[in-house]
Amino acid sequence: MPVFLLGKKSVSSQQFDKNGERMPTTFIDTSSCHLIDIITPDKRGYFSVKLGYGQTKNIKKPVKGELEKAGIKTPLRFLREFRLDLPAGRQETNKEKVLLVKEGEKEGIQIGEVKIFSGDVINPTLLIKSGDLITVSGTSKGKGFQGGVKRHGFKGRSHTHGASRDERAPGSIGMTTTPGRVFKGKRMAGRMGNDRVTIKNIEVIEVKENGILIKGLVAGAKGGLLEVRS
Repeated sequence: MPVFLLGKKSVSSQQFDKNGERMPTTFIDTSSCHLIDIITPDKRGYFSVKLGYGQTKNIKKPVKGELEKAGIKTPLRFLREFRLDLPAGRQETNKEKVLLVKEGEKEGIQIGEVKIFSGDVINPTLLIKSGDLITVSGTSKGKGFQGGVKRHGFKGRSHTHGASRDERAPGSIGMTTTPGRVFKGKRMAGRMGNDRVTIKNIEVIEVKENGILIKGLVAGAKGGLLEVRS
């Protein structure tokens, strides 16, 4: 079944499995994840759902109009789209097929027996069950400007032969006469972190109405936005 959820990184802890082995766990809070809109091929040439998450005070007028159209009174901070097109060559089944449904003026989608309409809060128990494998994307912690030792794991230079105070220096980066320049992508000091990180095949341990408990750790600081996909 296709999975599409927005949440935030909550408590990172640990617990023991059935074999008595310790494993790290992370709880993803999805308590205020709303379905805002359904994007059809007639509108933009592809099929996707638009979700919103995270309460805030001030939002822009276009976003406010989208939320009012969906019947959502809570101002939401993050808006993201999830494409539901199946990969090429994959056989569709009745459970995976996404159908458009309508009840009065509200539009929604139906996956198997599950129906979700625009403006509804998405319950994780409808899409995920314990033991499923999911993909989680987030933004890693920003660490600012860092040197080559921390950023790339360089071992540093010798502490002897006159190199008493530049053991963490990168060393020579120059070329010979040909090509006589530094290639693009050379590993040097620079900005570290604050990158989009995606981790695949994460096992779901427990599913609750307000979030999911997964095995392992995910990128980002506590409270950071996470995107959950199948």
